[in-house]
Amino acid sequence: MNTTVKPLLVLAFCSLFGFARADGFPADTSRKAKMPPARKMMRQDSMDHAAMNHAMHNMMAMHQGMSMMSHLYSRNLPMSRNASGTAWHPDQTPMYMYMGHPTDRAGRPWMTMLHYSLFIRHTNQNFNNPGKQGRATAFDAPNYMMGMAQRPVGRRGLLAIKAMLSLDPFTVGSNGYPLLYQSGETYNGQRLVDRQHQHDLFSELSVGYSYALSPNADVFGYVGYPGEPALGPPAFMHRISSFNNPDSPLGHHWTDATHITYGVATAGFRYKIAKLEVSSFTGREPNENRYGFDRPRFDSYSYRLSVNPSPSLALQFSQGFLKSPEAIDPDHNVTRTTASLLHSKPLGRPDRYVSSALVWGMNTHDGVHENAYLAETSLQLGRTALYGRYENITKSVDELNLRDYFFDYQTDETMLVNINSLTLGMNHRLLQLARTDLVLGAQLTGSLPAKALEPVYGKTPLSGQIYLRITPSLMPIMMPGKP
Repeated sequence: MNTTVKPLLVLAFCSLFGFARADGFPADTSRKAKMPPARKMMRQDSMDHAAMNHAMHNMMAMHQGMSMMSHLYSRNLPMSRNASGTAWHPDQTPMYMYMGHPTDRAGRPWMTMLHYSLFIRHTNQNFNNPGKQGRATAFDAPNYMMGMAQRPVGRRGLLAIKAMLSLDPFTVGSNGYPLLYQSGETYNGQRLVDRQHQHDLFSELSVGYSYALSPNADVFGYVGYPGEPALGPPAFMHRISSFNNPDSPLGHHWTDATHITYGVATAGFRYKIAKLEVSSFTGREPNENRYGFDRPRFDSYSYRLSVNPSPSLALQFSQGFLKSPEAIDPDHNVTRTTASLLHSKPLGRPDRYVSSALVWGMNTHDGVHENAYLAETSLQLGRTALYGRYENITKSVDELNLRDYFFDYQTDETMLVNINSLTLGMNHRLLQLARTDLVLGAQLTGSLPAKALEPVYGKTPLSGQIYLRITPSLMPIMMPGKP
C-alpha cells in the first residue's frame, strides 16, 4: 500500500474509534470515566483535530522527504541507480555515502549526498625485473570526493547538482602514479607511459533537470563544465566492482576516460527499463594544468543506449566520435565504441554482496582497431572483501613510446602488441567510526605481455601494493517513496 495512504488510514481509524489520542496515550474507555461538559468536549475535539492534522502534516513531510530519495535524473527511479555522469548502475548496487535532508532559506527541501574515497598506499611496480622498463615504487594517495544535491521542482520536475573534486594534483604527483603498461595523456609535452595521470582538481561541476512525463517516462538534460558525456560505462572509480582497487584500468582511455570533459551537454529520454541519450562535448582530453579550466570546444558527439532488465543488471552500448583527443597528436581523431554489463546482487545482508562488470572498448583510427576487454568482480563478506580484475588490451608501440625500439625490424607505425593483466586483492575493515570505514588491504598484479615486449619489460612482470582506504560506510538501499 502507498506509504502515505497507509498511515493516514491508520490515523483516521484510530481517531474515529477513539483508540488513540494526540498525546500518544490510549483513551479512557472504562464505564466509570466521567463525561466532560459539552463545551470541554468541543474544545478537546478541536485540539485533537489540530494535533491529528499536525501529525498528518509531519507524516506527509516525511513521505515527501523519502520520495526525494530518487535517482538524480528521474523521480521514478531508485537512487541506487545513480552512477557517474548520467550512466546507470544496477538498482541493487550498494551505496557508500553520507546523506542529509536540509531545507534552503525558502523552506524548500533538498536531499544531499557525499561520497569520497582515499587510498593511502605504497605501490611497487615490476618488482621482479630490476632494471627493466616500468620498475618504480611510490607512496601516494589517489582520491576523489563527490557531492550531490537534488530537490523536486513542482509536481514532476527534479533539479540535480553535482560537484566532484580530486586532490590528486597534491597527493599523487605531477606525472601521476606508477602503473605498468598504462598510457594516455601527457607530461611535459611527452606521452605518459607506465604511469596513470592525475585527475583534475575540478573533475565535475554539473547541473541536470528532468521532467516526468509519466511514471514510466522521463526527459532530462545535463550540462557539465567539466562533466561526463553519454559514452562508456560508469567511470571506474564509481563502479562498485572496482571500489576496492586503487588502480585505474589499463583500458581507461578505451572505455571511460571522458568522465572529465571540459564542456558537455546531454539530452536523454527514458521509457520504462531503457534510456537513450545523446551528447555534444569537447573531444580534447584535459591539459597538463590540473588546477584550471580548459576551453570548451563542443566538437565531438556520442550516443548511448542503456537497459536495466532487472534490479541486478545494467547494460549499455555507446559510441563516440572524438575530435583530436590527444594534444600530442592534434590531427588524430578517434571513434570509440563501448559495451558493458554490470551486475550487483545482495547475499542475504546489506554488507554481503557480489558486484561484477564486463566491459569492452574499442578505439578506431586510421583504419586500425584497438580493443580493450575487462572483467572485474568484488565479493563483500561483512568486514572482508575479495576482489579481482582481468584485462586484455591491444596497444600500439607508439602508444607505449617504443617506436624507436621496434624501428629496426618493424617500420609500420601501427604495430600492435597485446597485454594480459590479472589483479587479485583482499581487504578487511579495521574500524568503523562516525559512519566512516578504515580498511586495510593488499593486492598483487601479474602481467603477461606480448613476446615482443619481454626484452623491454622482462618476463611476467609482477606488481603489488598495500593500502589503507577511507570511505563513508555502507548505507541501506533506498527506493523511491520508501524509507
